[in-house]
Amino acid sequence: MGHTIYYNTKIPKWKEFTRLIARVCEGLGYEVELHMEEVVVYPTCSQVEPLRIKKNGEGFAKTNLIEPCHSVYLLVLHSVSSFGSVSVWED
Repeated sequence: MGHTIYYNTKIPKWKEFTRLIARVCEGLGYEVELHMEEVVVYPTCSQVEPLRIKKNGEGFAKTNLIEPCHSVYLLVLHSVSSFGSVSVWED
């Protein structure tokens, strides 16, 4: 049985957020795509879904509790609070 992270975001400081995420992902060796309204983070772990963070909206990513990707996703999501608001919960 898998494990999923769910989240809801509102990021008014989008430009600042995308700069930080791009830098963090580069440092971690994660691939990242930056779009006008969405950031997609591609993990280095197998069996972990990409993390799609919308400027304003909901999302989820199945991590299956595979480390370190699961914890990195949690850290990335909680960093949203520096640029707006985020709610994160797990199942």
